[in-house]
Amino acid sequence: MNLTAAEIKFASNSPSTLAMAEGATNGIDKSDQAFPSGQDVGNVDELAAASSTVGSVPARRAKLPERESRILHQPGFVLHSYPYKETSLIIDVFSRDNGRIALVAKGAKRPHSKLRGVLQTFQPLSVGWSGKSEVRTLIAAEWVGGLLPLEKSALLCGFYLNELLVKLLARDDPHPALFDHYVATLNQLAHNEPAPIVLRKFERALLRETGVAGDFTICTSTGQPVDANQIYVVDPERGPRIAKPADKWPRVAGKTLLDMEHEDYSDSTTQSQSKFLMRFLLAHHLGGAQLNTRQILIDLMQL
Repeated sequence: MNLTAAEIKFASNSPSTLAMAEGATNGIDKSDQAFPSGQDVGNVDELAAASSTVGSVPARRAKLPERESRILHQPGFVLHSYPYKETSLIIDVFSRDNGRIALVAKGAKRPHSKLRGVLQTFQPLSVGWSGKSEVRTLIAAEWVGGLLPLEKSALLCGFYLNELLVKLLARDDPHPALFDHYVATLNQLAHNEPAPIVLRKFERALLRETGVAGDFTICTSTGQPVDANQIYVVDPERGPRIAKPADKWPRVAGKTLLDMEHEDYSDSTTQSQSKFLMRFLLAHHLGGAQLNTRQILIDLMQL
């Protein structure tokens, strides 16, 4: 399926993102792998307020902890970037031990900047920064390697992962287990493992690690283990309970919930029911925020 720019509507409709989507099935220029932005930012203070809520859920923002003034050699990935003044960028980085952070990459847009080829999405980096404000200063970035590049539909899946992280992760909230799962997910996509299953596993891990979706193996209405032969709905705030006739939430078999908890998607029913369940749960926890990449993926692969 070939998509046109008119069919792709990311948050900012930036030229680089449109170019990415248009080339999704034919390969793209990796230098244009920028996440939704496209508008220059007036100053760092304004950006600190704006970028922390762009596409995110304000109610889920955590209280910021006391920050270290200087961090070095931190594993991380660029999630997306914003132009800042004429020669710089603001980059949104997912770091292993410090969570999602905003950094000013000074001079990164200059023609001969060493950062131009480094600050790319889906590339493992070793990054360093300094400062105590919400938007800190990038002082080091080095490509680490070890992952194959994402191409074609896998690339769109990668942008979907990044959009989920930007919209559901609070700033400065470390999730090392989720970071490791992100790395594993990128690796699986790069090796062409089935995208629907790979994405379901990551969505489940994201909701579990951020604390918004608990144990799928316990029925909250009875306190008993989920029965594989029973039909349930999942309350987005509490967890699974036995389905009632009047329920309008997605109905899932107990076996599906147990399979999801054990990351077993070999059953076609589990694949189908988990798709609609995760779509429902994500929509609730996003608080109405739209997932732009999700619609593209639905069009491409009926995920």
